[in-house]
Amino acid sequence: MPAIFTVDPRSGVPIYLQLIEQVKRSVALGVLQSGEQLPTVKQLALDLTINPNTVARAYRDLERDSVIETAPGRGSFVRDNGSAEAPSRAAADAVAKDALVLAVREAKSVGLSREQTRGLFSSALDRWFPEEA
Repeated sequence: MPAIFTVDPRSGVPIYLQLIEQVKRSVALGVLQSGEQLPTVKQLALDLTINPNTVARAYRDLERDSVIETAPGRGSFVRDNGSAEAPSRAAADAVAKDALVLAVREAKSVGLSREQTRGLFSSALDRWFPEEA
């Protein structure tokens, strides 16, 4: 499998969280299909030049979030719960939630108040969902 994941050690976001976000996004967008095998921990760590424990941690968290499942001795696979839509919907929700959490954390880190952040969020909603404004 060609490397579809990348990491940026200078981004300030822990590498295992970058991997989790990329896997969730790939599942949500259909780049990774149900039942598709992920690179092994060792291979992905080698490809990305990172510690295997970092990949293992990301895979454990993805398994806990029911995005992937691991079969001992066979590898890690995108979870298939029998519905083509359910895993993608759950993954899309998880990607959106993670992005919102990062945005709120960033707003707080630059000193915006709760009300200022709420205003920015409302503006973004109005921009992307104008029919509901």
